[in-house]
Order: sequence, then structure tokens, then C-alpha cells
Amino acid sequence: MKDLLEFVVKGLVDDPAEVTIEENIKDDLTVYELKVSKSDIGKVIGKKGRTAGAIRTILKAVSTKQGKKVELEIIE
Repeated sequence: MKDLLEFVVKGLVDDPAEVTIEENIKDDLTVYELKVSKSDIGKVIGKKGRTAGAIRTILKAVSTKQGKKVELEIIE
């Protein structure tokens, strides 16, 4: 799932080399901490948070099929 998130985010940003994703597993919850360059943060969040919401929807759909719980945190 980390690979999917990385693929989607790198397709959105101008500087894909700056994309880092840290995976933290706490009991039955997996938290992905996403960091991008300052100039790309707006592209990842999108207008009114729509892009970030769409990314979270994709992660939720995949995690539900796998029987897992996932959260996405975008770190500025």
C-alpha cells in the first residue's frame, strides 16, 4: 500500500525526489506520514482538500479490501 501511495503522490508533484513516506504501525492501525517539498504541498492537498481527500479514499478502499485500518497524515 505504501507503494501505491508513493506512485500516486509522485505523479502529482513537481519534485518527486522530495517525497518521503514513513510507515508507523500501531496495533491494528497503520499511519502513513507523507512529506513533500514546500512548493508541492498545495498540489498534494488540493483546493479545499479535495486531492488529499481523494488520496485518503483510495487508501481506505484498498485497506478495507485487505482488512486493515489506514490513516494518512500530511506533514508540512
